[in-house]
Amino acid sequence: MLFKQQALLRQKLFVLGSLAIGSLLYLVARVGSLDRLQPLCPIDGRFGPRGQDEIPLRALQFKRGLLHEFRKGNATKEQIRLHNLVQQLPKAIIIGVRKGGTRALLEMLNLHPAVVKASQEIHFFDNDENYAKGIEWYRKKMPFSYPHQITIEKSPAYFITEEVPERIYKMNSSIKLLIIVREPTTRAISDYTQVLEGKERKNKTYYKFEKLAIDPNTCEVNTKYKAVRTSIYTKHLERWLKYFPIEQFHIVDGDRLITDPLPELQLVEKFLNLPPRISQYNLYFNATRGFYCLRFNIVFNKCLAGSKGRIHPEVDTSVITKLRKFFHPFNQKFYQITARTFNWP
Repeated sequence: MLFKQQALLRQKLFVLGSLAIGSLLYLVARVGSLDRLQPLCPIDGRFGPRGQDEIPLRALQFKRGLLHEFRKGNATKEQIRLHNLVQQLPKAIIIGVRKGGTRALLEMLNLHPAVVKASQEIHFFDNDENYAKGIEWYRKKMPFSYPHQITIEKSPAYFITEEVPERIYKMNSSIKLLIIVREPTTRAISDYTQVLEGKERKNKTYYKFEKLAIDPNTCEVNTKYKAVRTSIYTKHLERWLKYFPIEQFHIVDGDRLITDPLPELQLVEKFLNLPPRISQYNLYFNATRGFYCLRFNIVFNKCLAGSKGRIHPEVDTSVITKLRKFFHPFNQKFYQITARTFNWP
C-alpha cells in the first residue's frame, strides 16, 4: 500500500514538474516574441509637436526575425507586398570617422525599433564605379523595412572623400549626417593597428607607427600619412559645410560611446527625432570582452566582432606628445564649429 502511494506521489510530482517547466519555456518564448512584436505607441501628444523633418511613426510592429529573412533574400514578392515592406534610401548616414566607432554606433542604433541598418558598407558615394550604377542600384542595396522606419548606412570613407558631400547633397539635401570621433592621436594609432594586423595576416612587414607618423627629414608630423590626415577632423568637416548646414550634423563622442554608451545614443535619438526607446536594459558590460554588448530582448544578445577593441602597439611617448600638440589647434576649431567640446589633451 505504502509503495503504491509513493509511486502515485512520484507520478503527480513528475506531472507538476513537467507543467512548470513547460509554462516557464512558454513564458520565455512569449516574452521574447512580445518584445520583438510590441507595437510602438503613436508619438503625437507624448513627445511634443512633430517637426517638419521628424520621422512619423505609427503603430509599427518590429518583426526582426521576418526582416532578417528578407535581408537574406528568402522572401517572395507576395510576402514583401503582404507585409508592406520596402527598400528605402537612407534618411541618415554615418559618414565617419574610420576607427572612430562607426560599427559600434550603427549596431547600437539598430536596437531602436524604428531603425533598420544596412549591414555592409556600400561605398556608393566614394566609389566611382558604384556611383556610376545609379541611385536605384544604391536603393536596392538597402535592407527591407516598414515605410515609417528609417534606414541608416555607414561608410567611413565618405567623410574624407572630396566628391562625396556634393553627391549626397544631390540625392537628399536634407539628409541627417552622423560623425563619430575619437581623440585624434588614439584614432590614428587605431587606424595603424588595423592596417598592421592585415599585413601580419599576410606575413608582410610594415613600418613602425613612429616612422610613418613623423617625417624623418623634418622630424615634424607627416601630414601625408593618411592616418594623420584623417584625424584632422576640421579640414574634412569644412568641405561638408559647403553643402550642408551644421544643424544637419550630429557629432558622437566615440570615446564616451565605449565607456558610457547610453547618453550618446539618447542624443542621437533626439537628433533623429525618434521617441526614446534604447535603455540601459539594452546595454550590458561584458567584462571578458572589455566593452558593452547589446541586448535586443530576453532571448537575443549580440556582441561586436572580436576584431573590435584591438590592443594597440606601444608608441614612443615623445611621438604621442608631438601628435597631440599638432592636432590641438585643429581640435579647438572643431570644437568651435560643432559647439561640442571633448576632453582631448
